[in-house]
Amino acid sequence: MIPNYIEVAPEKLKEIIDLSIEGKFQMINLLKFKKKIVDSDMTGLEKYGEYMKAVMPFFVKSEGHIVYESKVQLSLIGPENEWDKVLIVEYPSKDHFINMITTKGYPADLRSSALENSRLILCK
Repeated sequence: MIPNYIEVAPEKLKEIIDLSIEGKFQMINLLKFKKKIVDSDMTGLEKYGEYMKAVMPFFVKSEGHIVYESKVQLSLIGPENEWDKVLIVEYPSKDHFINMITTKGYPADLRSSALENSRLILCK
């Protein structure tokens, strides 16, 4: 069974803060949505839509932009149905990204409640 990861662990946040990286970079988001949110009639996909609306002011301020977004159709290598969506976001700098996710009011709880599993992979 593949372990589930939903939030940025404190040690990983420190790792990115300490990372020597200059300029633009991309974050690959692999997302698996909950079928149903506990105590709600919403699906994880619907809840993630709420997150996307709530995160938009933070996202705009970060000057990030979505490079690629798609529903997963088929896994040729790896378990079937492991991911529902792939999202690639580019940020102008490490500081832009860190400031976004650490700003008071950032809706990380909405993202977490929508997801069954995820990966967030920094690429340059």
